Amino acid sequence: MTGLATYVPDETITGAEIAAQSGIPEDVVVEKMGVREKRVCPPDDDHVTDMCVTAGERALADADLDASALDLVLFHGSEYKDHVVWSAAADVCERLGAENAYAHESYTLCAGAPIAMRHTAAQLRIGDVDRALLVTASREEDLVDYENEDSSFMFNFGSGGAAVVLEADGTTAPEDSDSPPVAERARATVRASAAETDGSFAHDVVMPAGGSVEPPSEETVREGRHTLDVPDPDGMKERLADVSAPAFCAVADDALAASGYDRADLDFVALTHMKRSFHDYLTDELGVGEGHHYLDEYGHVQSVDQALAVEAGLDEGTLSAGDVVLFLAAGTGYTWSATVLEWTG
Repeated sequence: MTGLATYVPDETITGAEIAAQSGIPEDVVVEKMGVREKRVCPPDDDHVTDMCVTAGERALADADLDASALDLVLFHGSEYKDHVVWSAAADVCERLGAENAYAHESYTLCAGAPIAMRHTAAQLRIGDVDRALLVTASREEDLVDYENEDSSFMFNFGSGGAAVVLEADGTTAPEDSDSPPVAERARATVRASAAETDGSFAHDVVMPAGGSVEPPSEETVREGRHTLDVPDPDGMKERLADVSAPAFCAVADDALAASGYDRADLDFVALTHMKRSFHDYLTDELGVGEGHHYLDEYGHVQSVDQALAVEAGLDEGTLSAGDVVLFLAAGTGYTWSATVLEWTG
């Protein structure tokens, strides 16, 4: 990893405002759900590709790399983007000037960052590509209905974007470039990954209308069927309680072991935003002490969370050179994912 950057919109909504709209007590929203505030996008600005382009430009600058040197642009963000049945990756590629790259998309919802890194690192290791830009963004806050108590676990959804530059170890500088060698610009080395899926949760979180099962119509719009819903919230919560913590720990342990480490070696975990008690449980289980950041100033920004947590750790001094870092995530469907990095600077 030679470059890392994030972007978040200026506009915010506070936990108090969410409480007022939803009727849920403010202390529940702020303390239990863990949302002091989060970023939201204006209706006509900060579309998914806009946030990807801004974060991508910043990450390339951080990597001291020109977009023309890229071989790959990968979008692993939200399926809710500027247009449906459309390649955000191709648009980002064009707008960044990555004229020598090919573009494609990867969807694992909120588990996307570790998996996108896993797939791209494999391509780099076998020499399929030398330089890649991974971009992500989400504004799924648009899809949340605060009056629907059944979907309250999504009230933490916020907006933002992130980008990471990955380059193959030993890659020489592009022609006509003054960029130093990869080793001199590296921020981290990507090691092993792990993931697992429990597809029995595939229909637990849906936007009822808009797909082929229920195409959009005047009726679906009138009935408000284009927001996210949880058909059986109590059933989902009951079933998820038995499997989520073991799954998080299993993918963390598998990724660490495949990288030559165990929990005792772990210094920092960049974890998907979740309710505060579960976050604290997982960080205690992993034994990271202060080596984590709770994103209660951003909420849950899909696969942007890991980059936001890393930037916060760098700002706070809880992440530094020599640390073993774990990107740990989960996405509805339900997939849990982890990737290990060795932080170099």
